[in-house]
Amino acid sequence: MIAFRRLHRSAVAVICALFLSTAWAQPSGKPTPLIKDGAPQVGLPGKDVVWMPTAKSVMEKMFEIARLTPQDTLYDLGSGDGRVVIAAARAGATAVGIEFNAKLVELSRSRASQEGLSAKTSFVQGDIFQTDLSRATLITLFLLPELNLKLRPLLLNLKPGTRVTSNSFDMGDWKPDRFERLKGDCESWCMAFLWIVPAKVEGTWILTDGELTLQQQYQTVAGTLRMKDKTFVIANGRLAGEEISFSVGNVQFSGRVDGSRMKGVMVAKTGQVSWEASRREGK
Repeated sequence: MIAFRRLHRSAVAVICALFLSTAWAQPSGKPTPLIKDGAPQVGLPGKDVVWMPTAKSVMEKMFEIARLTPQDTLYDLGSGDGRVVIAAARAGATAVGIEFNAKLVELSRSRASQEGLSAKTSFVQGDIFQTDLSRATLITLFLLPELNLKLRPLLLNLKPGTRVTSNSFDMGDWKPDRFERLKGDCESWCMAFLWIVPAKVEGTWILTDGELTLQQQYQTVAGTLRMKDKTFVIANGRLAGEEISFSVGNVQFSGRVDGSRMKGVMVAKTGQVSWEASRREGK
């Protein structure tokens, strides 16, 4: 589900009111059916937004940049008529749609059944903010910017490596790991964003012969490495889910975060050696 482009709230309200009054009123003043001939009408209301369909080309680009695989469990938040969930199931993934409008849930289940995809799909009538997303490996969105921001803390608490892809709307100062703008025959809502939930690494980590102190802003990492009474500033710090990389001078560190431990290799001109670190207790 979606409403309109990023606008001042009062402007959005005026546009919504005008849209709804023209889209759903017949000359007699009676409302038109919200689902007609088996298809929802654009502008069908939900809890926080009105329904707008995701174009096939945008959906395919979202799947592409997120690298959807049959091993994924996809959750579509605000699943509307079920098109994203059904398309993911066609690609072999297990897919779940969360939708507030009960009529759309019923329609989505019917469409999935007609395609023989009931075993790979499920549709839940509910509030996206009250949904347990812990099983998701990939989350898809087409929501207003303020809803994305409201969801952001919940998403950042998911398992590191969980991917989040959004149609046309960003996450504020959480910069995307990848962004694509569609060209060609795409006329509106033509952007695809991808974020990878980063591991939480802020704090002090103890190495065999040193101490690593990290500050974290989403997937960006800064800090210092102290070894043998010398302190070095780290550069190019980056997280991609559980994968961490940074450099100290000409030495490149890469590794994997596993809760309170991380380990990897550091590469210099003289060769490479392994390294390990554990989070200082209480940090």
